[in-house]
Amino acid sequence: MSYYLLLSALLFAIGLYGVLARRTAILIFMSIELMLNSANLALVSFARSSGNLEGQVMALLVIALAAAEVAVGLGIIVAVFRSRESTSVDDLAEFRG
Repeated sequence: MSYYLLLSALLFAIGLYGVLARRTAILIFMSIELMLNSANLALVSFARSSGNLEGQVMALLVIALAAAEVAVGLGIIVAVFRSRESTSVDDLAEFRG
C-alpha cells in the first residue's frame, strides 16, 4: 500500500506544480485532473487495505465530478479561446467586471 500512496503523492505534487507554474488554461485544467486522479488512487488504496468499499464509492463520485468538470470547463475554455484566441490565464483578468 505504501507504494500506491507514494505514487499518489508524487502525482499530486506534479499536478500542484502544474497548477502553480503554468499560465495556459488547458495545462492548468490537465493538472487539476491529475490531482483528482491521484486522490482517486489514494482512496482506492485505502479502501483495498481496509477491506471495505467506501473508498471505492468515493472514487466513483470523484470520477463523476471530474466528468462534469471536464464538460463545463472545456466549454468555458473553448468559448474564451473563440473570443480571445488565447487560453492564457493572464488574459482572463480582462473579463472581470
